Amino acid sequence: MLGRESLVRGLASGRRRGVDGPPYLRVELRYVDLKGVRHLQITEFDERQAHTRNVAAAELEEAVDELLGQAYGSWHVETTSETLRLRYTKKGKELLHRQDDHREQETRHDRVKRRVLDPAAPFLIELGISDHQGRVKPSRQAKYKQIEEFCKLLAPALDEAIAAGRIAADRPLQVVDLGCGNAYLTLAAYHLLTAAGHDVRMTGIDHNPAARKRNTRVVEALGWQEHLRFVDATIQAAELDVQPDVVLALHACDTATDDALARAVGWQASLVLAAPCCHHDIQTQLKSVSPPAPYALMTRYGIVRERFADVLTDSLRAAVLRQVGYRVEVVQFVDSQHTPRNLLLRAARTGAKPTPDLQSEYQTLIAEWQVNPRLAQLLLPPQPADADGREVPADAAASESRGASDASGASGAARQAGVVS
Repeated sequence: MLGRESLVRGLASGRRRGVDGPPYLRVELRYVDLKGVRHLQITEFDERQAHTRNVAAAELEEAVDELLGQAYGSWHVETTSETLRLRYTKKGKELLHRQDDHREQETRHDRVKRRVLDPAAPFLIELGISDHQGRVKPSRQAKYKQIEEFCKLLAPALDEAIAAGRIAADRPLQVVDLGCGNAYLTLAAYHLLTAAGHDVRMTGIDHNPAARKRNTRVVEALGWQEHLRFVDATIQAAELDVQPDVVLALHACDTATDDALARAVGWQASLVLAAPCCHHDIQTQLKSVSPPAPYALMTRYGIVRERFADVLTDSLRAAVLRQVGYRVEVVQFVDSQHTPRNLLLRAARTGAKPTPDLQSEYQTLIAEWQVNPRLAQLLLPPQPADADGREVPADAAASESRGASDASGASGAARQAGVVS
């Protein structure tokens, strides 16, 4: 498999179910020639960057054994004559698929950077992102970079979900893009996942009839209409005839991101990737609150309040998703030079129950800042309200209830019955 004259590329990703995950999100292997000597180049990716090392022949076997011993859920290996895909099922069984292929080995150290989305892909030309020579247009570089970096995070997250058994591999993969707009991400995700061998059924949802008509025309020109459709609906009103495995949302404005996340949770989607846009809701709420001491300076100046609202909003979104059974990562998916809205919420449904500490931390945070997040309104049980109409955290309500009961001289049993859990 790792023949020095035949290996083109090896890629490990995901994690096996029931064991501690590997130290990196994914790892890529290939051979490079350094000063005339062939080395195995190992590139390991975490959430922020790539870590590369070049292994000489003497240490090669030990390095490869170490990688194979890590709990990656799948391996994708390309050689000059075939493609091998190894996947571990949720019961730990190994499934190996072989496919005859032909490709050239590239060992130059200064090779052209490998793209997740080939600029010459027909869908990019149809969308007007690339010209007819397969080159990204100067004016569309930022958009191309956004969708490519989004897809870079989608692929390993999907591999991990399949390896963990949260998404079945023996049926079509159902993907929904909420608030798809001009469908840049919709088509990119369909292209990427189909090229990776998945049998994809993609639905783009947007309430703009003109965009839907344009997007449908592009899909028909590409011949993808059998498995890719567009629905004219709002995010809140969208109805599906199948349960989606993956829900995407790129730059849905303000609370539309909350609506998208809530729909994904309601559908029990196994994987959710959302890149929020503006954060006006919490920002507006912060204008009328008395900040907890000593943080008044964080809301005194408009630009600082705006940026703090961004951070607070996405932190609260992550906390809410964790309380409804999702493991959440908040990562930067593209450099700020391409878009200032460059955070991504990546959530995997595990069904885990929230811990008391998590609930307490969340309730304390919203009480201290006197905010009521839109996503919490959609997904969490309502909390009691104070005299001003703001929600009171459950532990605070319980404390008030106990205090009132103490003052009235009620019996210990009556006091215990009045505690809010």
